[in-house]
Amino acid sequence: MSGMNQVIVIQLATLATISRVLGLIMLSIILGWFLAYASIKSKIFENIYISTIAAMESVPVITFFPVVLIIFVYRIGGYLGTELAADFLVFTAVVWNIWVAQYQSFKTIPSDLLEVSENYEFGFFKKLRHLYIPFSLPKIAANLFPSFADALFYITVSEVFTVGTTSFHVFGIGYVLPMLIAEGKWNLVYIGLATLAAWVSALTLIFRFYSRYAVAKYGLDTMTPVRRRGRINLMRSSERWNSLTGPMKRLSRFFVSIAKVPLPVRQPVSKRWERLRKSTKYLILSASAFILVLISWEIASFVITIPLNYWSFLFFHTPLILYNLSIDYIRVAIIAVISLVLSITLGYILAIRQRIASFLLPIIQIISAFPAPIYFPIVFFLTYKYVMISPIGTELYIIFLGFISTFYYVFYSFWMGVQAIPVEFWEIMNNYEMGFFTKMRKVILPATFPYLIAGLSSTINSAWGGLMIGEYWPQIYDGQSLIANAGLMKMLDIYTYEGKIGLAAWSSLVFAIIVVLFSIFFTKKMMSLAREKYIIEEGVYAA
Repeated sequence: MSGMNQVIVIQLATLATISRVLGLIMLSIILGWFLAYASIKSKIFENIYISTIAAMESVPVITFFPVVLIIFVYRIGGYLGTELAADFLVFTAVVWNIWVAQYQSFKTIPSDLLEVSENYEFGFFKKLRHLYIPFSLPKIAANLFPSFADALFYITVSEVFTVGTTSFHVFGIGYVLPMLIAEGKWNLVYIGLATLAAWVSALTLIFRFYSRYAVAKYGLDTMTPVRRRGRINLMRSSERWNSLTGPMKRLSRFFVSIAKVPLPVRQPVSKRWERLRKSTKYLILSASAFILVLISWEIASFVITIPLNYWSFLFFHTPLILYNLSIDYIRVAIIAVISLVLSITLGYILAIRQRIASFLLPIIQIISAFPAPIYFPIVFFLTYKYVMISPIGTELYIIFLGFISTFYYVFYSFWMGVQAIPVEFWEIMNNYEMGFFTKMRKVILPATFPYLIAGLSSTINSAWGGLMIGEYWPQIYDGQSLIANAGLMKMLDIYTYEGKIGLAAWSSLVFAIIVVLFSIFFTKKMMSLAREKYIIEEGVYAA
């Protein structure tokens, strides 16, 4: 194949990967709106939904291989099965934090707006269109880039993966680039990296513009202006004008417009929408039950083929699994603390200093979105002679890979939360001449608490992917390897590469159980606390 043809293949592969990622992000957003609505209407569904999200978000992409192999590769087979498997793996990388953000948005809608929608007897679709979806857009916008970055982080294990001696792949840059690196065609590798960087840069600017637009248009009375072309906005510099016209002009525009129309007869409409609400609820529950039964049937058909003595073998390994999991939780705690401190300091500066943000934020976003498994070997080659002389050199690399794979969740959530603080609170902080720590303690941290919980939960639950890559990476460069002394992610890597699917699946199951307990005792309680005490938008109406 000529060089020109190879360049064309690189361009098409990059386009295929970007299209695959963006299409699955859009699918996750649409599904998330319906699932979030169902979760706030049913306590039983809410408990199952949140626990499932927390468990699935924590399980690294590579640990979904047993499900992928059973359902897609072995049952469907061919290129279609492999494509569906790759799409499923990418979907598991992009969906969970978006669903958490949508659930958290639906859960924290101000009671005043809910009361208005009930008074005008909005049905299911009107509530979604005019209340729930608009209110969720700022938090969705805050999670678009993290999902995009997370998907690109995993493309090298989603578009091409190996189990035992068998390799599976689909067409995409995640497959083409490793192949070119293995063949030593570095000129083409640099062209591929440059092409990917151009796409990442362009989409980063688009996501950044949309996030500011979403906060300005759908956030309640924020300081972020809505930019409009073709007219001069004489009032744009006046924060007072924004504070007077913001809330009802944005989220409540529809409510104000229909207020001029006489109310319909209450009883017939109420019965009609009640029937529609019940029908929608039963439809969602039926669809969820069908999917659950289908997945359970596939898993059960596989489980019954496992001999009894092998189950004893799996239980014998459980203490070792728990020990290695505890080591990884220590690493995750370190990553979470570093990410939180960075988010609160740098995120605050970028949120209030637009000139610094306009320069620094795109750089951070591009670096975050660039797949670490592709450029880390270069970083390792340049630094390992200095880092590995330390007894904790391996741990430093593992923490670094875990950090760059997940810090942007809490970082961008906090950054977006600061921008969404209503202008009245900024005026109060300025009038009282509050210092940095006073602002943080009394206003900013409470105001951004829902954003922080959603972002921190995603950061904790997503750090495992970076650990999985960092804890077992043989032959990175020049015969050097990165192998942890202990860690569950290392065990999963080894089990998968050796084709021990049973041990990998059992380790993932034990891991998921621990994560569900974490979601019950931390994530769900923190989100409920945010709903009860830290909805700053309600302060606008209280004033």
